[in-house]
Amino acid sequence: MNNELAGSGLTRALLARGDKQVWCAVDDDSDEQAMIDHCGNDFTACIVSFKDDLFYCSGGSPWLFAVPIKIVAVTQHEMNL
Repeated sequence: MNNELAGSGLTRALLARGDKQVWCAVDDDSDEQAMIDHCGNDFTACIVSFKDDLFYCSGGSPWLFAVPIKIVAVTQHEMNL
C-alpha cells in the first residue's frame, strides 16, 4: 500500500502545514483532468486556501481539484537563443 500524498490531497496537506501559495493545475472533474493539456488551454492557479471542500486561487475562483506543479523560469540557453 502506498501512503504517499499526491494530487489534491498533497495540496490540502501543504495548505494545512501553513504554505501560503501553492501553484497547481486545476480542474472541476478530477486530478487526472487537471493534468491534461486541453488543446493548449490548460489551467494553472496559485491556490491560497481550502475551505468547504473547495480550493481557492489568489483570484478568488473556487476549484474542486488542485494538483501541485512546479513552475520554473527557463534560461536563454535552454531555449537555444
